Amino acid sequence: MTSSSTVTKIRKLTGAMVGIPPRHIDFLFPETTPKYFYAGNATATTFFAMLSGFFPPGERYFMESVRHFRGQVKDDTLRAAISGFMGQEAIHGREHDRMNQFLAERGFDMKTPDRFVKIGLSILEMLPPSTRLAATTFMEHFTALLAEQLLEDENFRQHADPEMIKIWQWHALEELEHKAVAYDVYALVGNTQTERVAAALASMVVLLPMLGITWTWILAKDGQLGNLPDNIKGLIALFGPKGFVSQILPRMPEFLQRRFHPNDHDTTELEHTWRDKLFAEDGQLYEEYSNRTA
Repeated sequence: MTSSSTVTKIRKLTGAMVGIPPRHIDFLFPETTPKYFYAGNATATTFFAMLSGFFPPGERYFMESVRHFRGQVKDDTLRAAISGFMGQEAIHGREHDRMNQFLAERGFDMKTPDRFVKIGLSILEMLPPSTRLAATTFMEHFTALLAEQLLEDENFRQHADPEMIKIWQWHALEELEHKAVAYDVYALVGNTQTERVAAALASMVVLLPMLGITWTWILAKDGQLGNLPDNIKGLIALFGPKGFVSQILPRMPEFLQRRFHPNDHDTTELEHTWRDKLFAEDGQLYEEYSNRTA
């Protein structure tokens, strides 16, 4: 028989208690931050600016796809994980909105990625709810791989502006902390390999062209499309043999495996390392982390 004190304790489970704390951080972007904050390269910097533009609408799509099934989740630990996931994603969207405003003030066309990703997501919203959730799990797989690469790639860190990279490192850590939440909800309400494959294909067909068009458009608006030395250097940095994105692509098909689960690839040690680097008492973001007791 469960005691009333045990029930009370379970009811008080939070995202932080299950390893998914929504950290309230207000990032500052100094005026001294270079416009081209990655290696002084317009092409590569614009790629990351485009991703930042896609994040706020994308985070909201992820949250809504999980929220649709939240009432079906009875397990207290998973419900707490969902709360942590929702909190982290909401703050990600807020901080990238602020970053996007900063980038717009630097001359980047940040309205175009926002507009294009909303069109793409509106198409995906026509899918059945379970397929929308499957699409979310596919996109969360991509963001988890992106996050892992960002935290492990020493070359990336060496070429990125030390202040601008902090928001990406914080975001990457939290993507790894909650990488399994949407999938665990999906596993609870259905999860078929066929639907996951269909959702992945739909996501790629809808969103990949928009990524390419948006990236090209922002570069053109910035007057950098056709700057061949810059374009070639940026493309090699991202898609060359040891490029930032190239190292992610071979692992994308893992999602299509019949017994796939995000936690099959263990990033626990990486997460622990970066929690210390960012949020220990001498960490890079300790002073900015305003709800450490949450």
